[in-house]
Amino acid sequence: LGHGEGAEQLGYFGKGGFDTLVEDAHTLRLLAQKEYPGVPYFLLGHSMGSFVARNYCLKHEQGLSGVILSGTGHFPPGLVLSGLLIANLQCAFGGEKKPAKLLENISFAGYNKAWSPPRTQKDWISRNEKKVDAYIADPLCGFTFTAGAYRDMFRGLKNLYPDKIGAMDKDVPVLLYSGACDPVGGRGEGVQKVAGEFKAAGVKDVTVKLYENGRHEMHNEPNREEVFTYLIDWMVSRL
Repeated sequence: LGHGEGAEQLGYFGKGGFDTLVEDAHTLRLLAQKEYPGVPYFLLGHSMGSFVARNYCLKHEQGLSGVILSGTGHFPPGLVLSGLLIANLQCAFGGEKKPAKLLENISFAGYNKAWSPPRTQKDWISRNEKKVDAYIADPLCGFTFTAGAYRDMFRGLKNLYPDKIGAMDKDVPVLLYSGACDPVGGRGEGVQKVAGEFKAAGVKDVTVKLYENGRHEMHNEPNREEVFTYLIDWMVSRL
């Protein structure tokens, strides 16, 4: 929702908000499992999709062969609540469907600081300059979310506090992988914190893989084949 050529409005999820994204993911799973009965099912979420996947695990995780989180992050409660407050205020003043530039600037502030002088404002995405340039040139990438979408996303992030994640299925293995230079994951620190919270919640099999010099989109990095090989090996080893 809110993405792609068929979007009613880019950067807006609609009335159902983040819960609708979670339920859409579940609908897709049910359709796929009906078409391919008996085939193992792994759920992979990248970046914002990793937050959808983590919310999914609180409701529908049972029966998955594994959960894979790419480019995820850890956000302190104070930061999430502050963002939610600003988003709610903008929505209250008629900005629900309007691009939220202030929230965008706050959310992505500092992501590009590690690369100085920067070639572009999106250097943090990938070391592959062609991929970065294609991202910048694509109107379906990098658009500004509406205040409503930010509100919904912050609500989704609130569900990921340690007191909530006890609802996860302790027997479903989880893989978290990220570039060691990815600012979304706090350059690895945030990814390790998320993994630690999963372990503390009782999840039995939690794996963290950080790629040296890697940035946010490991699927678009120069060593992408290494990443895909690792993913396949990890999935096969969990069957």
